[in-house]
Amino acid sequence: MSVLIDPPAWPGPRGLLWSHLVSDSSTEELHAFAARLGVPPRAFDRDHYDVPETVYERALALGAEAVSSRELVARLTAAGLRRRKVRRPAAEPA
Repeated sequence: MSVLIDPPAWPGPRGLLWSHLVSDSSTEELHAFAARLGVPPRAFDRDHYDVPETVYERALALGAEAVSSRELVARLTAAGLRRRKVRRPAAEPA
């Protein structure tokens, strides 16, 4: 199984572009890889880590597989690890 990273394409804090880092095997594998990469736990969001463009090449050097954003989501979903954001219904006006 693999740790996957999509290209840095998402605008984010500090004027950087950001990537998503996921595992298609387990969240344990993902957390261990992120720790080796030096990504803080606060960067974890439901099923992925948001990582800045400044760590993209290092993630590849550590063994992450570069994939498109579409493939990343497809493989995360196929592995049963996709955790969608829960949307709450709008409150009724009083």
